[in-house]
Amino acid sequence: MRGDIFLEYWVFVESELLLGRLLMSNDNKNSDFLSEMAGVRPIKQDKVHQLKKPGEDINTPYRQKIAESFARKDKNFLTDGEVPPVEPEEILEFKLDGVQPGVYKKLRQGKYGFDFHLDLHRKTVAEARNEVYHLLRTANSLNRRVLLITHGKGIMSTPPARLKSYVNYWLRQVDVVIAFHSAQPNHGGAGSVYVLLKKPSKEDSFYRNKFD
Repeated sequence: MRGDIFLEYWVFVESELLLGRLLMSNDNKNSDFLSEMAGVRPIKQDKVHQLKKPGEDINTPYRQKIAESFARKDKNFLTDGEVPPVEPEEILEFKLDGVQPGVYKKLRQGKYGFDFHLDLHRKTVAEARNEVYHLLRTANSLNRRVLLITHGKGIMSTPPARLKSYVNYWLRQVDVVIAFHSAQPNHGGAGSVYVLLKKPSKEDSFYRNKFD
């Protein structure tokens, strides 16, 4: 009985010694690892770099924009090129042969109430081009015949009367415009123009004028 107790005690002592040696070995390894890594700091990384898709290159965004531009069809036929210049104080006047003299006289005297007034002050040529085009289309579709467009005299512009020159040319490009004349002083004088559209009919539509 005493022999059995002694044997159990000896096995217990041996196992404790073995465990102690293992722990010491691990501590030494950890100590070596920490000494090797002294002075090393973790890298801060908050950016994720994605690999490009196969076939993608720096021109992909450019090609996408080109495709989008072809998908959009610009129906605005008003010119954006150079146009014959007019003078800042010049009186603009135009009428087709079929317009009665009495009708044209009332137009230039401002005796017709205008249905729409478009003010182009501080507009670029590109912006004015779009707004004039949409005004004429809208007025024609709503059967509105008399318009007032304020383009300004352009005394300080370079070249002078730049926007006025474009309006003078654009109005001649549209087939529904049958007459226009610079406005009376109370409506802007030489800085504005009265516009008369032809009477609409079922066959009428909005086209570029033949002269252009």
